[in-house]
Amino acid sequence: MNLIILLLPIIAIVLMFRSQKKRQSQMQQMQTALEPGAGVRTIGGLYAQVKAVNDETVELEIAPGVVTHFTKSAIAAVLDPQEYDAIINGRPGDDELPETEAEDADAAPVEDKALSLTKDSAEKGDAEGGAPASK
Repeated sequence: MNLIILLLPIIAIVLMFRSQKKRQSQMQQMQTALEPGAGVRTIGGLYAQVKAVNDETVELEIAPGVVTHFTKSAIAAVLDPQEYDAIINGRPGDDELPETEAEDADAAPVEDKALSLTKDSAEKGDAEGGAPASK
C-alpha cells in the first residue's frame, strides 16, 4: 500500500514531463517546416504570411508591403491555405453558405416601432406605450 502511495506521484510527474517534451518537439518541428508563402498565426493573435525564413527569425507580411521580423518561437500555428484565406478575406467556409435573396423575399417585413426609455411613456404617449404624443 505504501509503495502505491510513493509510485503514484512519480508516475504523474513522468507523464507530465513526457507530454511537455512531446509538445516542445511538435513546436520545434512546426518551426523548422516554415516556408515562404505559408499563412501563420503568432502567439499574439496576429495573422500574417511568411515572406522569408532565417536562422532564428521569420519575416512576416502583415499587410501589403508591410514586413516585420518575429522570432520563430513567436509562431503559434501554421494555417492551411483555405483557412488563412477565409480568415484574412472574410470568406465563409464550406458549411457557411450565404443566404440567397429569394429566401429574403419570402420573409414578412418587420414593423419598426419606436422604443421609449421612460417608465411613464404609456401615460404621456400613445396607447401602445410608444413615444409621447406631440402637442
